[in-house]
Amino acid sequence: MIKLSFKPKEVVKKILSELPERSRDVLIKRYGLGKETSKMTLEAIGKEYSITRERVRQIEEHGLNLIRKSEAYKDKEPIFSELRGVIDDLGVLIAEDELLDSISKADGVRNAVHFLLVVGDFFLKHKENEHFTHRWSVDKELALTVEESIKRIYNNLDKEDIISESELISNFLIEIKDISDKYKSEEIIKRWLKLSKKISSNPLGEWGKSESPNINVKGIRDYAFLVIRRHGSPIHFREVAEEIEKLFDKKAHVATTHNELIKDKRFVLVGRGLYALTDWGYSDGVVRDVIKQLLAKDGPLTKEDIVDRVLKERHVKENTVLVNLQNNKLFKKLSDDKYTLA
Repeated sequence: MIKLSFKPKEVVKKILSELPERSRDVLIKRYGLGKETSKMTLEAIGKEYSITRERVRQIEEHGLNLIRKSEAYKDKEPIFSELRGVIDDLGVLIAEDELLDSISKADGVRNAVHFLLVVGDFFLKHKENEHFTHRWSVDKELALTVEESIKRIYNNLDKEDIISESELISNFLIEIKDISDKYKSEEIIKRWLKLSKKISSNPLGEWGKSESPNINVKGIRDYAFLVIRRHGSPIHFREVAEEIEKLFDKKAHVATTHNELIKDKRFVLVGRGLYALTDWGYSDGVVRDVIKQLLAKDGPLTKEDIVDRVLKERHVKENTVLVNLQNNKLFKKLSDDKYTLA
C-alpha cells in the first residue's frame, strides 16, 4: 500500500470550500465526496435541483474550472506533484482501480484521490474501450506506445495460443525496446498487461486471448484441457477429475468429467479411459478407425508397420491391433503380406 504524505479527504475538503454552495454540492454528489460515498448520476442530481442533466454537467464543469483557478489549488501543487510521482513510479500508465487500490481500500479516500486526478492538470484519463479498461497516465506519448504494443501482442496471438508469463513479458520487452529502462521492470509490465481486456491469464498463470476457452475458463471441459495439457501425456479421466479438484478447487465428479471429455473435440480417447489432446496429433476413433485412416492415407502397409504406427496413436496392447486386422470386411491381406482396405 502506498503511503501518501497528505490526507486526500482533507485536501479535497479545502479546495472545495471556496466554491459557491451549489457548485460544491454538485461536485460532492457527483464524486461521492461527502458522508455518502456513492456517486450520483447527472440525472439524479438534476431531479434534486429540478434542472436538466446538461445543466448539471455545466455546473460540474464550471466548478472544476473554478477550482483550477483558485489559490487553494495553487497551494496544493506539491500534492499534485506527489500524485504524479506515484503514477510515474507505477509505470506512467495504470488502471484506475489498481491505482486506487494501491492507495486505499476505503471508499471515501478512493473517491477523494479520484477527484484530485480529475481536477489535476498533470493527469490524463483514458476512457474504457474495447481494448482497455479505465486508466490514467502522466505521459501521453509513452501511454500510447504501451497501448499500441499491447495491441500488437494481441494481434500476434492465435485464438488457441497459451504462453507462459515469462514468454509474454519477453515478447513485450521486444515491443517496447526503445522506451526508458526505468519502465522495463517485470512488475510494471505485468501492471500494463492488466490494462488489456483482450489479453488475460488463466488459473494456471498462462496467458492468451481473453476470448479463448483455454484462458477464460468456464466449465469442466476447460479445466480438463488445462489439466491434460499440464500433464503432457495421456491421462485417465479419473485422474483428470482428481487434478481438477486439486489444482482449481473445483468439484469434478468422475462421471461428469468423463462425459465432458467425450463431447469435446479437443480430446481424443487413446486407450481404456485414457485421454489425450487432439492437438498432440492423435486421430479420432477406435483402433479399427485408426488403421483405416493409415491405409487410406499411405496405401498398403505391413503388419509390423501398422502395429507400430497404431501404438503411437493408441495406448492398447499389440494383440488388440492384430485382432482388428482380422476383420475381413474392413481389411484385406495382399500376396506380399501387406494389408490394404477391403
